[in-house]
Amino acid sequence: MRQRNRGRVALAAVAAMCAAVALPGQAYAAGEPAAYTFDPGAKKVDGAEASTDASALMPGSVYRSSIKPGQKLYYRLNLDAKTNGYVSAVVVPRGAGKVAYGDGITVSIRDSSDLQCSSEDARFESAEFARPIAAYAYRTVAKDSSTCQEAGTYNVLIERESKETSAPDEWDLELRYESEPQLKSAGSMPTDAPENWPSASPVPPTTAPQKRSGGTSYYDATGLETGEWKEEGGIRPGQTLFYRVPVDWGQQVFATATLSNNNASDEYIGSALALSLDNPAHGHVDSATPLSYSGKPTSVSLDPLPPVAYENRYDSTSSVSAMRFAGWYYLSVTLSPQVAKAYGKNGIPLTLKVKVEGTAAKSPYAGDAGVFSVTQDDRDMARDGKSAPQAVKSGRMKMIGAAGIGAGSVLVLGLGVWTLLARRRADTAPAAPSGGNQPYGGPPQAW
Repeated sequence: MRQRNRGRVALAAVAAMCAAVALPGQAYAAGEPAAYTFDPGAKKVDGAEASTDASALMPGSVYRSSIKPGQKLYYRLNLDAKTNGYVSAVVVPRGAGKVAYGDGITVSIRDSSDLQCSSEDARFESAEFARPIAAYAYRTVAKDSSTCQEAGTYNVLIERESKETSAPDEWDLELRYESEPQLKSAGSMPTDAPENWPSASPVPPTTAPQKRSGGTSYYDATGLETGEWKEEGGIRPGQTLFYRVPVDWGQQVFATATLSNNNASDEYIGSALALSLDNPAHGHVDSATPLSYSGKPTSVSLDPLPPVAYENRYDSTSSVSAMRFAGWYYLSVTLSPQVAKAYGKNGIPLTLKVKVEGTAAKSPYAGDAGVFSVTQDDRDMARDGKSAPQAVKSGRMKMIGAAGIGAGSVLVLGLGVWTLLARRRADTAPAAPSGGNQPYGGPPQAW
């Protein structure tokens, strides 16, 4: 009986430990990262060529779709009469298919009468090489507007344009639909775009560069804060790297990308490096003039942008209008595949200088603003260089560690109980008869 009880306690303790450790979602697939890592939570949705057949998109959701050359695809939104809605489309050309100047997509939101609420283009311009590019469209509610203000069904229309000389492959699409939170007090918000804001570039960070590895997409973009960051292994020809920076209300973001020298050649490559910035809704903010390269150190910077402010949306300049909410702002850097012909396929050293200026102001939104906010956790992730999935994994590991400690406590407690029971049984067992075969000095035999 004593051996049987001992086994039961030990098995119970092991089962408790296994239950605590084997939590769902802790296993991560191994292998090389894809050229673009789509959000694993994205739902598959097919665009419709007829608006009446369009599938509905839900707020706070991510979707995967695709589009062929010349195609026009519809998706449906169900909007109320008070909520601002934003739908973004990230274009991901498959493989290294050829693209030409002007290739791209137009994203628009339209009401049931096909009146356009807003539209934006995502185009391959002088940097004529395949890479992820993004655009968004939105329906906003405003007192002085008579278009797109009613509750009802709206259409998202995505149109693709490609030259005959471009690759005819389908382009993948990653779609996001976000609803903007309600204001604390709508009547107190400015309704005119700011006329004056600091436009001078700040003194760049002077700290020594620290190593960071960029992500492959918006989903796994690496967090950055003010500082100078050196890409581990450099940037390879044809590669796109993603980073994200938390920018709060009243703050400005500045960014500079620098390519180091490469002594393999001095051949001139025009439009060798593309630097782009997108906002928390994945709407395009601005792109730097593509950087040319001839084997010498060279850099390119984004133009100065205004501090994040709600009223920026009333500005007619798209780069100012896009600085309309706080949250993660996304930097993407792409090195032209043409660089490989003169400088080889290895990575060229890349550094990013990032500066966030200004004191964070209060949010104008009521309640939790979701992706349109900057939290202390966001700042911590930027400081530690974590992407969103890394932060989730870290949180899970902490939970598993706590569960493991709890399971260990259960095991220790179980062993303590077993020891106590064993001693009590030994103390209460009957004495062996005299003259028996009991070994001298040994414990009583259990029968």
